[in-house]
Order: sequence, then C-alpha cells, then structure tokens
Amino acid sequence: MPYEIDVPTSWNGTLLLFSHGYVPPGGTNVPQDAPHAMRTWLLQNHFALAGSAYRSSGWALEDAFKDQIALLDYFTTHVGKPTRVIAWGESMGGGITAGLIQLFPDRFAGALPMCGVVAGSIATWNSALDSAYAFKTLLAPNSALQLVHIAGGSNNLQLAEQILTNANATPRGRARLALVAALVDLPGWYDAQQPEPASTDYVARAAAQVLWESRIDFPFAFNFRAEVESRAGGNPSWNVGVDYGQLLTASPDRDEVLALYAQSGLDIQADLRTLNSGPRIKADPAAAAYLARNIAFDGQISMPVLSLHTTGDGLVVPENESAYAQVVNAAGREGMLRQLFVHRAGHCTFSIQERIVALQRLVKRLDTGRWDDASLEPGALNTSARAEGADPSSATFVLFSPGAYPRPFSKGSAIPA
Repeated sequence: MPYEIDVPTSWNGTLLLFSHGYVPPGGTNVPQDAPHAMRTWLLQNHFALAGSAYRSSGWALEDAFKDQIALLDYFTTHVGKPTRVIAWGESMGGGITAGLIQLFPDRFAGALPMCGVVAGSIATWNSALDSAYAFKTLLAPNSALQLVHIAGGSNNLQLAEQILTNANATPRGRARLALVAALVDLPGWYDAQQPEPASTDYVARAAAQVLWESRIDFPFAFNFRAEVESRAGGNPSWNVGVDYGQLLTASPDRDEVLALYAQSGLDIQADLRTLNSGPRIKADPAAAAYLARNIAFDGQISMPVLSLHTTGDGLVVPENESAYAQVVNAAGREGMLRQLFVHRAGHCTFSIQERIVALQRLVKRLDTGRWDDASLEPGALNTSARAEGADPSSATFVLFSPGAYPRPFSKGSAIPA
C-alpha cells in the first residue's frame, strides 16, 4: 500500500491523518498526507503527517477505512506512538474522515472534514439519481440514456451531454435544466473568480448550474455510477416514494425554477406530475446495504468535530452539513460539532489560510477541552486568516445556514423493498 509520511524534527506528538478525495475509476491513486500547499506550514508548526493511497480508485470508502487504519498502525510501530491523532480530509476524504471516527472512535482525538460527503453514501447517490431521473424523464424520455445498471459509462455520459446541449439551446430546455438542478440544490454560482450572481438573476444562476451539471456532476451520475454498482454488486439507489414537488418546494432554487418556467410558457405542475407518475427505480437490497455500511452516519460522535464547507459547492453541496448536523443532534452530541462556512464558489476552494485557521480552532478545542465560540465567529476567523498572510478575498468566512439535505439517509434507516 503506497503511503506518505512526514515527521518534523521537533514533533509535537500530534499526527494528522489525511484522507484524500475521489479518484475516477482507473485513475492513478497517489498517496497524499496533506493538502500540498499546507505541508510546509504544518511541518514548521511541528505536526506529523500521514496519508495512504487507497488500494482502489472510484468510490473506495471501504478500502480507505482499512488502508488508513493500517497506515495508522504502521506509523505507531515504525515512527512512534502519537499523543493524539486528528483525522482530516477533503471531499470524499471528508466522508472517509467522518467514517473513520464513527468506525474507530478509540483511535482519534478529533476530526476536520472539509467539503466532505458527510450526508453519507446512500444519500449522495440517491440525490444523483433524482437529478438523473428528472433529466431523462423531462428531456429525453425515449432515449437510451441509462440511469442505473449502467453499461458503457463513457458512452452513456456522452449521450447525456448531447441531451444537455440540445436542452440548453431553448428557453424550455433551460427551465427544465434548472428544475433538474433545484432537486439537488445546485448553487447558482460556479466561478470562484467571479462574484456570486444576485439571488434574482435567474438567467445567470441557471447558466452556472448548467456548468455544474455538464462539467462536474454528470460524470458521476451517468458514468462513475457504473463503478459504484460494480463495487456494491448492483444498484444501491432508489426513488421509490419520492415526491418531486416536495423536493422543489424545499429547494433554495425554487423561485428561480418558477420564474424560468413562467418565462418559457411551461407548466411546472404538469412536469412535476410527470415526474411523480413516472416508473420508479428500486434499489438492489444487498447493494444498498453495502453502501449503507460504507457509509451512513449515526451521529454518535465521541470527539470534537469541526467541519468546513464553501457556500457555492455544486459537487458536494453544503446541505451535506445539514444532514450531518441532523444525525449528530438526534444522537444528542451537538456539543461536539461545529461547522464553518466560506463564501466562495467551487468544490474545496478554500485558501491555505482558511484551512490553517480551521485546524487551529480544532486544536484549540482539543487543548482546552471546550469550544471558544467567539473565535468561531466569521469576523474572528477572517482576522486570523488575514494574519496568516491572506489578502481579504482569501478570508471569507461567513455565517451560513444551508437548507435541509434533499434525500437524507442515516444509519439504520429503512431501505424500501
């Protein structure tokens, strides 16, 4: 198992175990023990670093759990026993981080999941199915586009892209693409180098959502899903019992969709009836159970967890944080969790300084035994980030409350027959 370990000359006894993000099926799985731009700062501040390359690419959570714990064992045997271990990671690695502390709570002192898939695997792939189902049902119902049991993922994605291009050329197509985006709460902001479009600039926001769909999300929904199905032994997702009208009502993009439908002359209620009356997709029970094991969250956190997310993330939407907070609160562990948000478009587009400040706040919680909530306010966070050398645009912590995750799924929830 390839791994990367860095230990400073004057080690403070804390080991940061980093879990890297998603690598497309067949891609090169490179070990990484920290976000590269942070490594120098971390070593100068006396943290030891470790991270493995999971033995497989794709949705490799099961392998990642095994390989990260094996690396932790190796570090303890060959380098030294840490006084404490902090789990941290980005994107899929943020979900792995949350999974590690749930599965192996005695091995960790705290966790920092960043831009993490903390709604869990079932919820993530169910939401991807919702958008794919709406896309095909409304824009290409008679096409050969595959939603589950995908064979030939590359060709399937190419077909989806052709359908999207055609739809985006007409007002009616763009309205329906906005509905597809709203069902999974895609943000209307894509480019971190540009300001966020106004909340009522529906045309600009819909255009940004199309970029998220075409460039980022569709490869997962229409291609990479094939790897998940192969790993799980079948289709792990379902939309049985889903009311798409309710999903739209709860979406932060609802007003945008209604406005674009009205402008295009489409009947939104007719399209919602079409979605709700369409043939539903059932999960293969064994495949769904596999994905629930790897992993659905139970909220039973026994250590401090500080999460970090951008507000304009269209791959791992910030509503992931709502799903995680919901299960933590239901378990009565809300005192262990704090969640920070950065006002920026993009997936994991944090500045170095924002990452440093988040880590510092978690370390302070571990050192003192309590959260310093005043230091977690956006003003204090941004002051600290700028003190680390960031220009003002690289320190954009903000108060933010994401809406409910569209299709939450916690450990122990029922899988429809």
